[in-house]
Amino acid sequence: MVLEMQVIGNLGNDAVVKDVNGKRVCNFSVAHTEKYKDAQGVQHERTTWVTCGMWQGEAVWPYLKKGTLVLLNGTPSVQPYTSKDGQAKAELRLSVLRVKLLSKPAAPAGAAPVASTQAAQQSIPAAGEMELADDLPF
Repeated sequence: MVLEMQVIGNLGNDAVVKDVNGKRVCNFSVAHTEKYKDAQGVQHERTTWVTCGMWQGEAVWPYLKKGTLVLLNGTPSVQPYTSKDGQAKAELRLSVLRVKLLSKPAAPAGAAPVASTQAAQQSIPAAGEMELADDLPF
């Protein structure tokens, strides 16, 4: 059985591409903010950060810029760690299998600006339903 998760959120930083054992991996973080009211009717916001990694999809990597709204599908995992102040915490990670740009992406360096989000999604081959590898070294 394979567990798959879907996340909609904004990139918290520009994607970073690095080489790992001769293969390229793209790492980035996505924030999903949920707004809700408590029993007393007070409005609250809760932001969940997801650390993401993607082994393939080089065509879309240049468009993964801070603030871009994305829809991600992938395999989730939880990595426990100890914070600097000694508290036990956990990091939510997503090995990205598919990515779709939901907002107008910034044009990568050296590229002409894209006229619309729809045009951007059509002009980026990896922005649709692309199957990717799922093991990530964070």
